[in-house]
Amino acid sequence: NSEDVRCKCICPPYKDHSGHIYNKNVSQKDCDCLHVVEPMPVPGPDVEAYCLRCECKYEERSSVTIKVNGEIPLA
Repeated sequence: NSEDVRCKCICPPYKDHSGHIYNKNVSQKDCDCLHVVEPMPVPGPDVEAYCLRCECKYEERSSVTIKVNGEIPLA
């Protein structure tokens, strides 16, 4: 697979839960806390407050480009 896509959510500590980084292969439109954070570490009433603290970013990269660039020596 030459294209790597993922959604990365960085969630800071919340109440008695430590911070955590979640990665999941989802479409760009599904790149949000509710689709990526599994299992949800907080009970139902806290989900909205927890998710509002998380920062989710859609990332797309070419692993072929990364591999090729990694093999080229710097002059």
